[in-house]
Amino acid sequence: MLKLYWLRSLSFAIALLLAPALSSANEQLRDPGEYFFDQTFGDFQEELQLARDQGKSGILLFFEMDECPFCHRMKEMVLNRTSVQDYYKEHFLIFPVDIEGDIKIRSFDGREMAMKDFAFEEYRVRATPVFVFFDLEGKPVARYTGATRDAREFMWLGEYVIEGVYEEMPFTRYKRERRSEARGG
Repeated sequence: MLKLYWLRSLSFAIALLLAPALSSANEQLRDPGEYFFDQTFGDFQEELQLARDQGKSGILLFFEMDECPFCHRMKEMVLNRTSVQDYYKEHFLIFPVDIEGDIKIRSFDGREMAMKDFAFEEYRVRATPVFVFFDLEGKPVARYTGATRDAREFMWLGEYVIEGVYEEMPFTRYKRERRSEARGG
């Protein structure tokens, strides 16, 4: 009896792991480095102006590090999807920030500092990945720490910011409501 329980549990766990991959079998995949992230010279004041000029809703920073398995998972399972790339590129300029990087950047308020100081001191990034959404004044309006469950949840995160729902409720509640709607409830 116990053996059957473990077999069912193992089957359920495998199904959960494979579900995102199977559901995305028909979607075209592209390199997130080329199609999701924008190029920057590290001056976020200039990037804000560019976002305004291009009619974007804001800037999204993706705080990451090389050894982060969840960052790689996001790139390989979510950020590489054309639907995700098209939606996010329509609304945001998107830049990666290496939380261990020594490359100098200019922050939204014009101060020059290393990427790692920008991440650690300015935005208190202690784990990765962290997604921080900024409005066109350079003010952070929403933050999400960790990998999303799948591409659909990441799309909900974008909608949550674009539609301004972050002013009314936490993302956890929004996500729960969207999940309930998706189930027909």
